[in-house]
Amino acid sequence: MTAGIESEVQAHNWLRQTLGADDATMARLAKLVALLVEENERQNLVARGTIPMVWQRHIVDSAQLLAVPRETLPDGSWLDLGTGAGFPGLVIAALQPHRPVTLVDSRRLRTDWLTRAAQELGLDKVSVVLSRVEDLPDQTHAVLSARAFAPLDKLLTISSRFSTSETLWLLPKGAKAAQELAILPETWRHVFHVEQSLTDPAAGVIAGRLLGGHPPKPARQPGAASQRGSRR
Repeated sequence: MTAGIESEVQAHNWLRQTLGADDATMARLAKLVALLVEENERQNLVARGTIPMVWQRHIVDSAQLLAVPRETLPDGSWLDLGTGAGFPGLVIAALQPHRPVTLVDSRRLRTDWLTRAAQELGLDKVSVVLSRVEDLPDQTHAVLSARAFAPLDKLLTISSRFSTSETLWLLPKGAKAAQELAILPETWRHVFHVEQSLTDPAAGVIAGRLLGGHPPKPARQPGAASQRGSRR
């Protein structure tokens, strides 16, 4: 991805020119923005300072996951973990209303908002789940996203059961994307790479596939073996 979305006008143009968003899609996104601004008066969904640039900072920041270089977006269900205010999952659903999208958050205020927004937008393929990720049932998906949800190693540990070797992971990570990927333990087998965000030149998106692996085993505590051996 090439950075360069620096205004609301550029954000609108990018959606139309790159993603081919038609008038109906743009109207759906505009309604989402209106609902977000209204709800933000009741609960702090997004920082108030980002509202004047909401199309750039939140809509395109989410939508760019549909156009990640070097990746082919698979058909099938999309799982968005820690959806919060709806980013990126609710934006993806608004852009691709034919795709089943599951939005997961552990806060009832957030899931109530997501449910109302999906209903008002007519997104009948959206499922909203109030749950901690650790408590979700095992089910694999074609695409898995999480926007600044957890450090990469922890995210893979709690979420790899939702993935196959064909699942595309799309993880907006902010300024620490490259660092998180660089320190990922070698026990994880993957083909991940970092792409620069379209909306923030300092931010990155980790994209790719998890081929297998597991979190590193906890280091043995010093003296543990001798303590076990001294029992009679």
